[in-house]
Amino acid sequence: MKNDKKLSLWEKYLTREIGIEFKACLYFFAILFFYCVYRVCSGLYDAQILHLAEMILTCYVIGYIQVYLFANFDEADKLGGKEIAGIIVCTCIYCLVSYFGSWFDKSIPVTAGLAAYLLVTYFCVFLIYRSKRRIDDKQLNEELRLFQTKHKKVPDEGK
Repeated sequence: MKNDKKLSLWEKYLTREIGIEFKACLYFFAILFFYCVYRVCSGLYDAQILHLAEMILTCYVIGYIQVYLFANFDEADKLGGKEIAGIIVCTCIYCLVSYFGSWFDKSIPVTAGLAAYLLVTYFCVFLIYRSKRRIDDKQLNEELRLFQTKHKKVPDEGK
């Protein structure tokens, strides 16, 4: 008989894939925001479709790198050496793709600005995930306490 309480291999895989999908959307939005601010500051009010395609593709590739090579560093409990290395490697990949893809007209200062922006973004996402875990832990502990109180055995009186 199958143990329904353990996650199956498929469920573990699906959970990772959903996480990658979420990361791709989150980081794509962050990079798109930076890109749009750059374009508006440059007096341009349109976006290059090729740039957008490169951005989302890069976000997916880096999502896989984050999850499978760097153990989901933005969802870590603490920022240690491995997590910081992951942040730096992924930031460098984004910057290289943005530079060679001419997202910011091969401007070194703007690409450096993107790097700084991404470092702050990664740190903020790390803090958000950590806060969410702490809140979830409190909520689960409260639910467990309520469950235990509700299902506490009452001794038989009078028997």
